[in-house]
Amino acid sequence: MTFSIRPYHPQDWPPLWRLLQPVFAAGETYAFATDISEQQAKKVWVEMPEYCWVVEDANHNLVGTYYLRTNHPGPGSHVCNCGYIVSPEARGRGLASQMCEHSQQHALSLGYRAMQFNFVVSSNQGAIRIWKKHGFDIVGTIPNAYNSKSLGFVDAYVMFKTLM
Repeated sequence: MTFSIRPYHPQDWPPLWRLLQPVFAAGETYAFATDISEQQAKKVWVEMPEYCWVVEDANHNLVGTYYLRTNHPGPGSHVCNCGYIVSPEARGRGLASQMCEHSQQHALSLGYRAMQFNFVVSSNQGAIRIWKKHGFDIVGTIPNAYNSKSLGFVDAYVMFKTLM
């Protein structure tokens, strides 16, 4: 499957919300309220991060997204943070890997020296496998930090990669 990764545009919001809402509502991978409002979701995914990207398939359907932002200001501003979501229809086709590579290249071009994922839910084994494949290490475990809808309390990981 061919994918095109491009910057988010305001007209992308309706299909992006249709992608984000079920993921947040599922309560399995993101530490956002399962009943997050559309306005709150737009703020945290599109408005607060410095960059938001969307992914289209060959038919111009929005099938993925990621954001990139500075993890902490000031002396920590050389480390960025990202969040990624892939639609159910596009899973298993290498899209998360493509977005991970794209985000790292973009981060380097912006002068970031490292990338950190602050809260990777330990039960999200697919994401952990992909991030490890792309050179990220688990550098910390937060015991029982995530209350999964289906599994109850599970650990969350901090994952890190030096980009330079």
